[in-house]
Amino acid sequence: MAARIVKELDEVRRWGGARDLRRRDGDVLRWTGLLLPNNPPYNAGAFRFELTFSPHHPLEPPHTTLCTRIYHPSVDTNGHVCQPLTSSQHWVPSTRAVQVLQDLLLLLDSPDPQRVLRPDLARELQEQPEVFRRRAEEHTRRHAEQRPDP
Repeated sequence: MAARIVKELDEVRRWGGARDLRRRDGDVLRWTGLLLPNNPPYNAGAFRFELTFSPHHPLEPPHTTLCTRIYHPSVDTNGHVCQPLTSSQHWVPSTRAVQVLQDLLLLLDSPDPQRVLRPDLARELQEQPEVFRRRAEEHTRRHAEQRPDP
């Protein structure tokens, strides 16, 4: 299991959607890094995430947490993410860590009001998209980390 996770860490490091990827406290089962959204309103910043693997990986899905505060309908105020790919009922053991992070980045790039942990923001996104975008941009300016140089 550890060999697979180390191989997947190298795979994610070659992918362009995340930077500063490393083991948290040297633990192969806990990774941290920065996600780099491509689209407004989040592409002005970088978002720290943590990916935590179960000791039973790949039979159980990893857990994704956004450590950087974000104004997003699919991420609650504690950083929990509505990510069906990593739910126990949808998890497939052949899914790779890079796919989990690609799915998370896609979620940030394209907020989906159907994948909801914050109904108030989902409603705002549907009913007042310009207000949502403006608030999300301001929140990103205040809370997101600086994007690293390419």
